[in-house]
Amino acid sequence: MMQEVMKQEPIKRELMMQTIEGAGSEISRRQVLTGLGITMAVAATGVGVPTRSSRGATSPMSGPVATQSPASTPTSTVAGILVLVTLYGGNDGLDTVVPYSNSSYQAGRGALAVRPDQVLPLDSELGLHSSMTGFKTLWDQKKLAIVRGVGYPNPSRSHFRSMDIWQSAVPDRFEVSGWLGRWQDATSTDPLRMLSLGPSVPRALVGAKGGGGSALPGGQVVLPGGKGVTNAFVELGKGSAGSELGVWGARIGTTVSDLVRVVDQLGPILKTGSQATVSTSLEGGAAAHGDNGSVLDSQLADVATLIRGGAPTRVYSVSLGGFDTHADERDQHSRLLVVVDGALSRFLAKIADDPKAGNVTVMVYSEFGRRVQTNLSGGTDHGTAAPVFVLGPRVKGGFYGEMPSLTDLDQGDLKFTTDFRSVYSTVLTGVLGVDPVVALGSNWAPLPIVS
Repeated sequence: MMQEVMKQEPIKRELMMQTIEGAGSEISRRQVLTGLGITMAVAATGVGVPTRSSRGATSPMSGPVATQSPASTPTSTVAGILVLVTLYGGNDGLDTVVPYSNSSYQAGRGALAVRPDQVLPLDSELGLHSSMTGFKTLWDQKKLAIVRGVGYPNPSRSHFRSMDIWQSAVPDRFEVSGWLGRWQDATSTDPLRMLSLGPSVPRALVGAKGGGGSALPGGQVVLPGGKGVTNAFVELGKGSAGSELGVWGARIGTTVSDLVRVVDQLGPILKTGSQATVSTSLEGGAAAHGDNGSVLDSQLADVATLIRGGAPTRVYSVSLGGFDTHADERDQHSRLLVVVDGALSRFLAKIADDPKAGNVTVMVYSEFGRRVQTNLSGGTDHGTAAPVFVLGPRVKGGFYGEMPSLTDLDQGDLKFTTDFRSVYSTVLTGVLGVDPVVALGSNWAPLPIVS
C-alpha cells in the first residue's frame, strides 16, 4: 500500500519535502517520520488526523536531562491524573492573588490596583481577584494550593525563552525535551499516556528519545475510509508494509500504529461520551458562569469526557492565551480570569461524581508574572515571579512558599522565592508517582501539597 500511495501522490510528497526543507535546522527526524505518516494518511483518506509529538528528538545541543534508567527508578503506587493548564502571555500574578493591604502594591499599580473592597479575601494580606469565585470556593474547601513567588534564577522576560524554560525545566541551556516528556521516556512508551488537547504538542510533553505525547486537535479522532483503510494502517503499523524502507519504514509504521491506537481508543469515548450532570459541590462558585464556549472550556470538556470514559491517559495538557496585558489590562484580565475560573470549576463539577475524580490534580501556571509598576497604557509589562495554582481533591489547600517583597526588587521585578522545579517535583512525586530525578535531572524537594 505504501508504494501505491507514494506513486499516486507526488504532489503531496513534494509539498511535504518543501515543508521539511523550509523548516531549517529545527526540523527533527521525528518530524520527518510523523510528516510522512500524515501524508500517507491524507493520501489514503483525504482527511487530517491527530499525530504524535513532532518535536521528540534528543536536543543537538544537549543530551537528555534524566540521569537514572527506568529500571533503577523507584515508583509509588500513586495512579494520579495531572491536568496541566498553561496560561500563555504572562499572567499578572499580582492582580490574580492580590496583596490588597500592601501600600507598595496600591502605590505601584495606581488606578489599575485592585482595591481592598474588590477582592475575595484569603487572609488579612492576600485575596483573589473578584472574578475567581470558583477558586475561592475551592480555597474554602481546602482544595486549592497557591504557591507564591514561583520562578527560576536569571529569569528571561522573553515569552518564548521563558516558556521554553518552564516547559523543559532546564533554565541554564536550551533543551528540546520537556519535563513530562522525560517522565514518559522513563516510564512508558504508550502514546495515549499524555495528550495535548489542541493542534500541537507543547515542549513539556516532548520526550528525549523520539516519543512524547499525542495531539488531539479539537477532539477530532475520526479515521474515515472504511475497514479496508484502517486494516491497511494496522498492517503498516506492524512494519510489514514498510519493511522495504528499512528503519525509516519501521519508524513510519510505529507512527501510524500509534495513530490507529488513538483513533480506536479515544474516538469512541469522545463520540459517545455523555454530558455529566454538574455537581452542586461548587454551588456559589463559578460552575454556572463565564464563557462556556471558550477554547479552554472546550478542551476541558474533552478531558472530562475522556476521564469519565476510562481513557488510559495520565497527563492532559490544555491552554489559554491572551495574558500579555500591556494595555487596558483591567477589563481584559478580568475577562480572562472569568474564563479560567469558570472553565476549571465546570471541569471539576463534570467529573465530581466519577470514581476517578479523586485522582485528578490540576496545575495552572504561566511563563512569568508582570512588573509591580503599572505602565502608561493602563497595563503591566513582562515581569518574573508569579503564583502557581494546584487544585483538586487530593490537594492540601493553603499558601506555600514565601510572598516576594514588593520593595526589595530586581530591576523593578519580584525576586522569586520558590523554584518552579520544586513544584514539578511535587507533581511528579505526589501525582505521577515517580522519582523526580528522571525528569528534572537532580533532586528538588517537593512541597507537601498533594496527599
